[in-house]
Amino acid sequence: MSVIITEPTATEAGVRPTARSGPFRSFMHAMLRSKTGFIGFVVFTLLVLMALFGPLIVTPEKVANVNEIFQAPGWSHLLGTDNQGKDNLRQIIGGGRDVIVVGLVSALVSTVIAVLFGALAAYVRGWLDSLAIQLADFVLTIPQFVLLAVLSAYVRFSSTIWLAVLIGLLSWPGLLRAVRAQVLSLKEREYVEAARLMDLGTFRIIVREMMPNMASYLLINFITAMTGAVYSLAGLYLLGLAPMSGTNWGIMINESWTGGAIYNPSSAFWLLSPLIAISLLQLSAIWMMRSLEEIANPRLREAA
Repeated sequence: MSVIITEPTATEAGVRPTARSGPFRSFMHAMLRSKTGFIGFVVFTLLVLMALFGPLIVTPEKVANVNEIFQAPGWSHLLGTDNQGKDNLRQIIGGGRDVIVVGLVSALVSTVIAVLFGALAAYVRGWLDSLAIQLADFVLTIPQFVLLAVLSAYVRFSSTIWLAVLIGLLSWPGLLRAVRAQVLSLKEREYVEAARLMDLGTFRIIVREMMPNMASYLLINFITAMTGAVYSLAGLYLLGLAPMSGTNWGIMINESWTGGAIYNPSSAFWLLSPLIAISLLQLSAIWMMRSLEEIANPRLREAA
């Protein structure tokens, strides 16, 4: 006598079927579950689009205009002008690309190193685990920003990409220890044991079986690493230790600080504009993380 087991239909399971539910619509529906997360997603997307395409539409002024030095915000200059009469809004629109790229590249470098070596160390154990932990502990004892300042003083980077890679190479130890702890827990689960008995291979077990269960945690750490890299970059620009060529928010902070904007009330927007832009970028990323965490973590979606 055979027993036939039938799966519940979508209606019986409480899932409302949709006629046209593509990946984009599903993503937007999940983002809209949190108003704060959706606002952060919109603001972050607009800032990224402005940074990518803004310089193609609005080009920063290259020639000084002594007749419009330190003008207050008005219709002709919405955010006022700097000590050379250049429009602050134009510089904000054209100066976000380097800052965002540094944040993303640095977060990607640190996340890849931490996930790769942390997962392998916990899964393989032995000498590799000991080496990874000892190296992580050593890097954690080094004051990151101080080391960045010292290296930047002696090694002048011609591109902000190399600076982003350096920040990423110093930002992985904390995440590596967390990933190692997660993998040590996950490797004892039944489905991982079954995959090991089926001899699916170390790489496939880690990537296909373990990483999806850590997606929410890794996403949060990626956003956190990105915001930390942006703040480190802003600090290096404030000290004049980052590449000072071109136009970006960090250079605006350095020039306004060294130009005495803090002592001149009429030039307040010259200093405040890049600070507000960086703050909006960071805040929108943190708010967006609420919705992204819910998308990556099925348990949060069920509890909502």
